[in-house]
Amino acid sequence: MSETTTQHTYLDELNDIQRQAVTAIEGPVMVIAGPGSGKTRVLTYRIAHLIQSGVAPWEILTLTFTNKAAREMKERIEKVVGSRANKVWAGTFHSIFSRILRYEAHRIGYPNDFTIYDTSDTDSVISEILTQMGLDKKQYNKSAVRSRISMAKSNLITPKAYALNEELMGYDTMNRRPMIHMIYQKYVNKCLRSGAMDFDDLLLQMFRLLYQNPDGVLEKYRSAFQYVLVDEFQDTNYLQYQIIKLLVKYPDSKENVCIVGDDAQSIYSFRGATIENILQFEKDFPEVRTYKLEQNYRSTHHIVQAANQVISYNDKQIKKEIWTDKDEGEKIKVFKCMSDNEEGRRVADGIIEQKHRYNLSNSDISILYRTNAQSRVFEEHLRRHNIPYKIYGGLSFYQRKEIKDMLSYLRLAVNPKDNEALKRVINYPKRGIGKTSVDKLAAFAEEQEMSMFEAIPHLQISRKAYNLMNDFRKLIESFQAKAQKMNAYDLAVHISKQSGILMHLKSDDSMEGMGRLENLTSLLDGINEFINDDELAEGEDANQDKSIASYLQSIALITDFDNEGDEEDFVTLMSAHAAKGLEFKSVFVVGLEENLFPSFMSMSDPTQIDEERRLFYVAITRAEQYLTLSYANSRYQFGNMRFNDPSRFLEEIAADNVDSAMPAHNAYSHEGFGTPRLLGNFKKLQPKKEAMLAIDPSTFKASPSHHIKEGHDVMHLKFGKGHVQSIDGERDNKVATIIFEQLDNPERRIMLRFAKLQILDEA
Repeated sequence: MSETTTQHTYLDELNDIQRQAVTAIEGPVMVIAGPGSGKTRVLTYRIAHLIQSGVAPWEILTLTFTNKAAREMKERIEKVVGSRANKVWAGTFHSIFSRILRYEAHRIGYPNDFTIYDTSDTDSVISEILTQMGLDKKQYNKSAVRSRISMAKSNLITPKAYALNEELMGYDTMNRRPMIHMIYQKYVNKCLRSGAMDFDDLLLQMFRLLYQNPDGVLEKYRSAFQYVLVDEFQDTNYLQYQIIKLLVKYPDSKENVCIVGDDAQSIYSFRGATIENILQFEKDFPEVRTYKLEQNYRSTHHIVQAANQVISYNDKQIKKEIWTDKDEGEKIKVFKCMSDNEEGRRVADGIIEQKHRYNLSNSDISILYRTNAQSRVFEEHLRRHNIPYKIYGGLSFYQRKEIKDMLSYLRLAVNPKDNEALKRVINYPKRGIGKTSVDKLAAFAEEQEMSMFEAIPHLQISRKAYNLMNDFRKLIESFQAKAQKMNAYDLAVHISKQSGILMHLKSDDSMEGMGRLENLTSLLDGINEFINDDELAEGEDANQDKSIASYLQSIALITDFDNEGDEEDFVTLMSAHAAKGLEFKSVFVVGLEENLFPSFMSMSDPTQIDEERRLFYVAITRAEQYLTLSYANSRYQFGNMRFNDPSRFLEEIAADNVDSAMPAHNAYSHEGFGTPRLLGNFKKLQPKKEAMLAIDPSTFKASPSHHIKEGHDVMHLKFGKGHVQSIDGERDNKVATIIFEQLDNPERRIMLRFAKLQILDEA
């Protein structure tokens, strides 16, 4: 095949705007690529076109965020230009910079054969420093310290600059870790003495190398890389962008840099990424040509329109209008659920319905949530329906370390002879019982043909080790005694505190640590749900048995399910963050409630709300044909029943794109937690009449909440006359379902202790 024919073929595969972005090879170029718009094709064909236009492959530097993306890119380029594709510098920021540092590190005081420290190596160094400084390792959690050091490096903040930064020092003091700047300095010194770099150093030391050697090294690599391309530019951090600018922005430079990305999909600020890089690019490169890939080849009309509507609410953005020539398709469905348990059931039922109605495979379907801890309830309901599933980018809920640790304590409270559970937690959280002592205990128990727990009083070891083991034995015995008197939830809360697990997890305020704490609280919430929801138990005596033994039995099938053989056709469960770059025929976006999605951590910061909205945008644009959104009026959180408003993001989708047969808005109210909030897209369909129903407060007298029973007719100051249909929950968490016939949507869920209801009769 001739070169002309090849060139004609690959360019003919592109639409007009894609072709312009591929062929504009000189000067700065910015490609804003909407979801499903063919971003990867444009990037790879642009590289192929550079080579076909006479650029030497080794003069092209392409920076990606995953090794997989770099490999796939080279494979696609090779189909156009042949083996020359292998000579392109294509890889992740870390792999490319590591390769350069292997030649040049001696210029900045490191050996060229430096060691690369992984996370466990870093933690080990930090732990050693904490010991040397005599600092409390619970207060100075090594994961949290590592996170702060990483943040500083990603923002080009040296230890000295850190110590002079009032904001950083104030934050550390507020979190009772005022010595982090000193730990940071000692960590840097130790790494340098060891000839080692961590992952952040591969970026930081690359910047130092170029910045401190402008005439030699920097000029060398500016000459070597005549064309620089960056994929997923919206995910770059401050340091990465500074390195890119060093390479391409200098006097007399042609500034041959091409960035490809989408500001609307910038969702990784917690990793240090900043949307400001892509928003600032046009100012940094005034000669830039911008190409917007706005045709979506993935999703149907209703999904694309919903995405446009949602993202339009963000202030800081590069304006674009995504469109598709695909059919309108199915309208978006919205599941309104009374509880998170009902949400799990309805999503599982919805999956079964879609599989039958649309002939979908399990692998065509994904459930997306804001936090990994939410997977529990969906795993449980999928398991009950024998629907195979896999957790993408993480472990199944019951296989996560903090969950297995907590379950091990619960197992010991029921059966202290459980050797595997004992070995897992005898020194967790750390209580000074070393591996050697545990090995001696295991060997002695085997020799005496007894359990390790039974063997503890008889073991001949040092007095200190014996006392520590005996204290652990007494702790488990106290849990055993409590298990005879407490229900599963009260016992689990007691154990989480007395074992030290709860405090240990709370001490880590890094993103990973907060996720682990969230998983533990989700487990406790699941146990609370177990004792309060008879539907979760099975068997004739299930309603009476709320013991920890009964709970452990109820989840055995779920944990066993994780050990079954690999199944090729499975429903995918993942966080919305993990879903970026993927697509499915059907997507369920769940937990769409205020303080969950958007996250409660974003509520005080408008820029964080904008990022949450971008995350929602990413989630809904994963769907090709079917999109279902769901929220729960109530869910257990931290042991209490919490009532939630629907997410503001639901209000931002127009009625024309939503199945109007679905329930229009949340059907509960509870004084003290805010009034019901109508979804904006249904306002025309569901006119609000509540204001017309108010009665004279002077004639109203609220009855004691504990007097209200099922069947009572009641009066509410705002909603008028109603009938108590049912009451569920216990003690202060009792919730009444009441029908107010004068309302458009008559059913309301009201927490009785806040209700202020007047009983009209004693029916």
